[in-house]
Amino acid sequence: MSKYADHLPLYRQAQIYARQGIHLDRSTLADWVGHEAFNLRPLHERLLAALRARSKLFADETTVPVLDPGRGRTKTGQLWAYAADDRPWGGLDPPGIPYVYVPDRKAERLFVSA
Repeated sequence: MSKYADHLPLYRQAQIYARQGIHLDRSTLADWVGHEAFNLRPLHERLLAALRARSKLFADETTVPVLDPGRGRTKTGQLWAYAADDRPWGGLDPPGIPYVYVPDRKAERLFVSA
């Protein structure tokens, strides 16, 4: 929870745990994050499907540098946020904002769970 709610990197969390006598490698914490991302994927896909059915949808793209092994430099990926909130217009559906990473700007990748 601290990684996301408190914006606390895993290496700092490992240091905090070590001060409390709990020795966790950063790689162990990263494995836990990866496993939970996998476990939450069905929820993410359901949220995307629910938003596809909405009449109004807002989208925002942010570029992110991504390591590209073998090239010696980074490439540019895209992180999309899709938002829907009809409450200001009297809608009853709950709001939602799923994020989708795509490795390039190809249009066929937009709004597809990656």
